[in-house]
Amino acid sequence: MPQLRIATRKSPLALWQTEHVADRLRTAHPGLDVVLVPMSTRGDEVLDRSLAAIGGKGLFLKELEIAMQRGEADCAVHSLKDVPMVLEPGFAMPAILARADHADAFVSNKHDNLDALPQGAIVGTSSLRRQALLRARRPDLELRDLRGNVNTRLSKLDAGEYDAIVLACAGLARLGFESRIRARMDAPDWLPAPAQGAIAIECRDDTPEMFALLAALDDAATRECVEAERAMNRALHGSCHVPVAGFARRVGAELHLEGLVGSAQDGRFVRAEGRGTSPEALGTEVAQRLLAQGARDFIDAQ
Repeated sequence: MPQLRIATRKSPLALWQTEHVADRLRTAHPGLDVVLVPMSTRGDEVLDRSLAAIGGKGLFLKELEIAMQRGEADCAVHSLKDVPMVLEPGFAMPAILARADHADAFVSNKHDNLDALPQGAIVGTSSLRRQALLRARRPDLELRDLRGNVNTRLSKLDAGEYDAIVLACAGLARLGFESRIRARMDAPDWLPAPAQGAIAIECRDDTPEMFALLAALDDAATRECVEAERAMNRALHGSCHVPVAGFARRVGAELHLEGLVGSAQDGRFVRAEGRGTSPEALGTEVAQRLLAQGARDFIDAQ
């Protein structure tokens, strides 16, 4: 292959992630010519409405997938938490990189953590999962939508539009903003989005040479954990329309998966966990336990 073309969104975080993948590929395959193909997606362009309102997380992928279908790019790099639970026909994910910090970040210029916020404080996030968790912990807070890339969100906080915002620790660290993290919001009290912190590489499923090239970057330990989380979400028929959280980790010879489905309106939620060795079976099992507790009511209400 004379040149490897990687499709990517144009946001600073997406470009960082794609450059990171490009560097890893150059190290794994000395002499490989890797170039980036930056593109704008509808998910990046429409910032005045929530993702759920404009069609979901797949909006971040569509243009990149079209570029691969047209032969304008060989693969694409994504934040795995933005990838729909079922890929479009004709595509596959041969590589999932070792996961970075999976936790959410509490970011504020005046307050140390969520509990330190004054009554009625304004918190910014457009994630329904984060809204549900915030309402469960602090029903007094005023939650306001917050879209845009990481830099834009931080600038809105700095301009005084919010008392605090909630972002992903991994994204802040990747862009050099780790010092902005006032507190990590982590399991067991706070669960991340399924696959949060993981980077995935997507390509067409009829390109065996790409599978062979990308295999060097696949991290088996990360893959089994995020596959369990995504299997749970898939069994719940979860999407960005539904506040679903999930986190899997290896405990000895088994995977331990915790899952949650909640309401972004009133903070009610159901929670379940399980252990097993098959990511797919474990994810399905935890989803069934959540459904048995009434998760369908939350899903249908969105």
